[in-house]
Amino acid sequence: MSTSPLPLTLANLLLRPGFGSRRDPDRIFDRIVVEAGEAPGDREFVDGFRSLLGWWAKADNLTPVGWQSAQVHVRRHLANRARVRRLIAGHPEIEREPIEKPVFVVGLPRTATTVTHSVLSISDEHRCPLLWELLGPDLELPPRQRRKAITAGRRLVQGTDLFAPRFRDIHAMAAEGPEECTFALPHALMPFSQARIPEYLAWHCERDFVADYRYLKQVYQVLQYGRPRRRWVLKSPMHLENLDALRTVFPDATIVWCHRDPVTVVASFCSLIEHGMAVSTRPLDLAGIGATWLGLLSRAMTRGLAARAAIPAEQLVDAPYSWLGSDPATGAPKLYAAVGAPWTEADAARLPAAVARPKGTRKHTYDLSRYGLTRSEVESSFADYNALRAEVDRA
Repeated sequence: MSTSPLPLTLANLLLRPGFGSRRDPDRIFDRIVVEAGEAPGDREFVDGFRSLLGWWAKADNLTPVGWQSAQVHVRRHLANRARVRRLIAGHPEIEREPIEKPVFVVGLPRTATTVTHSVLSISDEHRCPLLWELLGPDLELPPRQRRKAITAGRRLVQGTDLFAPRFRDIHAMAAEGPEECTFALPHALMPFSQARIPEYLAWHCERDFVADYRYLKQVYQVLQYGRPRRRWVLKSPMHLENLDALRTVFPDATIVWCHRDPVTVVASFCSLIEHGMAVSTRPLDLAGIGATWLGLLSRAMTRGLAARAAIPAEQLVDAPYSWLGSDPATGAPKLYAAVGAPWTEADAARLPAAVARPKGTRKHTYDLSRYGLTRSEVESSFADYNALRAEVDRA
């Protein structure tokens, strides 16, 4: 990771003239609000993103591409929020769309949440949000506008592949493939994967996320309105820290909790963060990545375990890594049965494609010590979770 890919180097040079604008983030934010079209009565939501952009502007070692990425992130969330609110104002019945018994795939990142989501997506009875839909949630679009929205999703994926070539080996994305709620949740942990933002971290840890999940529900109501109703299958490792808020808004949700050795999880995820963060931050603080994400992930697990106690047994599915990691032909039918969904011959025929590695990707290798962490340190941070995982493995 010592040298930047040539396209990233060139992009930083091209964006250098505008880099000084981060000294006045309020001026930039005001312009973004005008472009996004702020919805009336949404001051608290807007102010939260004003604070985020201001804190992001001060991040250590931020690059011109990193500053541009921060603005894109804020602009997208504000524009999507304004559109969703306008649509609901024009069609109040959108908020009466039932999101019934959704499935939420949760767990620490790198625990097979992505492949679990992918496997659940192959059923004709299930509805997974696609990346291009999450980037710009809207009602059913005319063909030309739909193609334009899909093209925008493809450009995001292409840009990621161009600026961070190894990222695809770790977490491949596709504009027309199922993607996680992180792209729609207003204040998930995504900014921490791009920069070190200590003020936002403190704010994030004190936040009540119920309002964020109410908005998330509105996003899926918009995506469902006027379309066939199917069971939503949703996913994000970042739900783990807010299961209480999630269940406040989606009380009949089935929670599929994926499990894996946290030592492997933390090493793999720190590697993912390193490759992604290198686009926005130079030089990287590898030990800082390790310390930050060990803290965030162990905090998420502590909160998740506390919320788990209130989840009815019939709404909780524990999915060991072995289910889809080693024998998906046996594990996939178990997964479907556990969430109360039929497993069909058509599903079985689609399974190989759902669990296959994307063509052209290489094996992901990682080393915990690269991030200043030790096995004993991680095991100590996840002692309670390891006890649970042992119970799951025995079941």
